[in-house]
Amino acid sequence: MVKPVPDKKKIQMADIARLAGVSTATVSRALNGSPLINEETRQRIQELAKSLSYTINLGAQSLRRGGNRTIGVVIPYNATNRQSISDPFFLAMLGSLADALTERQYDLLLSRVDSEHLDNIAALYDSGRVGGIIMIGQWGHHDQLNELARRRLPFVAWGAQLPNQLYCSVGSDNLSGGYMATEHLLTTGRKRLVFMGDKTLPEPEKRYAGYQKALRKFGLKTESDLYIASSFAPLDAQRALREHLDRHGLNFDAIVAASDLLAISAIGVLRERGYQVPADVCVVGYDDVESAAHSFPPVTTVRQPLDLAGVQLVDSLVKVMAGEEPVSQTLPTTLVVRESTQVNPEVSGRGAS
Repeated sequence: MVKPVPDKKKIQMADIARLAGVSTATVSRALNGSPLINEETRQRIQELAKSLSYTINLGAQSLRRGGNRTIGVVIPYNATNRQSISDPFFLAMLGSLADALTERQYDLLLSRVDSEHLDNIAALYDSGRVGGIIMIGQWGHHDQLNELARRRLPFVAWGAQLPNQLYCSVGSDNLSGGYMATEHLLTTGRKRLVFMGDKTLPEPEKRYAGYQKALRKFGLKTESDLYIASSFAPLDAQRALREHLDRHGLNFDAIVAASDLLAISAIGVLRERGYQVPADVCVVGYDDVESAAHSFPPVTTVRQPLDLAGVQLVDSLVKVMAGEEPVSQTLPTTLVVRESTQVNPEVSGRGAS
């Protein structure tokens, strides 16, 4: 059956997509000359548009090719744990990026994309809405990001440096951070340390590797029942810790948490069960978001230099947009000691021995 050709005076991109048997996003990319579309498909769509007298949005195209002063900042959305954009880490990162972009006279466009389909971020660029993209996290989809880099999409990512990486990343020294957190707890006399986080993700995985390194230094082995799998979402963390306590009891005397929000969530569950922090259990977080200093008790944490993160991410992206290939950067981490690990030697805790 022949598909009817719409009235040329009312032709829209959706009409071209229907006639070509492709998505509207593919049409947009093809008409804007995106390298993400192969030559055969691009030529077929452009010829169809020409035959229908469809006019490309030259204003958006012109912006993208040289004058676009808007940067897209993408925070992926995970439907499983529904980590909120109000997460203190995201807010701190957005503040850092907003300051850095403002200083360079760029605008910020905030967007959320399904973490399972990170290739959809290309539509922001292909539509001419942004001149480049900053991804907050890699979300376990290193291969997808590599493919976008292979197709020359101008973006950088906050996260860990990974094997065979084709894109530019900026992140903290997660290995060193995990090591410092664990070493600090071990030097206070704690011996059974549980790691709390999702070690299948790039950054927590490296923090867990640092945790293991410190244990080995002190002659301790990694134990499977001293790992609590949890996403960065607070409710997920609370559920995971409650389930661990129900199954194993208090079989640990310290927690190395993959984020401050996990650490604060853990402290809440421990207090709910009648345990004291730090007398029974010492807790270390990661990030040093503002709320860590004001929790009860204030949380010892590994500080990521988020104030520098925005500057480094924007500087790297500007280079990528100019056709350069900036080197990925690893920013230093530092340990900030607070009351959640400062044990009074006169107080006898009930943690595992």
